[in-house]
Amino acid sequence: RPGVSIRPDTPLAAIREHVGLVDMVLVMSVMPGFAGQSFMGEVLEKVRTLRDDWGYDGLLEMDGGIDAETIGRCALAGADVFVAGSAIYRTADPASAVAELRSRAEDSLAASR
Repeated sequence: RPGVSIRPDTPLAAIREHVGLVDMVLVMSVMPGFAGQSFMGEVLEKVRTLRDDWGYDGLLEMDGGIDAETIGRCALAGADVFVAGSAIYRTADPASAVAELRSRAEDSLAASR
C-alpha cells in the first residue's frame, strides 16, 4: 500500500496533492538519520492539520523520539501508528516497554473521548 513521509522541516503543503492517493502518512518527529534523538513536539501540529483540517482518514504514523512521555501526545494529535526504537531496545525488558507504550497511547485516547 502506498504511503508518503514528511520530515520535520518540510512544510505540510509539500504533500497536499498526494495525501488523497496514499494509505499512510509518516510524520517524522526527528530529523532522519540516527536513533536516540529528542522528539520534536512542533510536528504534532502537522498531524492535527492532516486529521482535523484536511480530513485525512488513512493511517498516520509518527517516527522519532517516541517513548512513554511522548506517545500519548502523538495519539491525541491523531497518530495511530508509532515507531519506537530506543524506547524499546534500550530497556532491560522490551516486551514490557511495548506494553507500556501501547497502554499510554490507549489511555490518552480514552481520556480524550
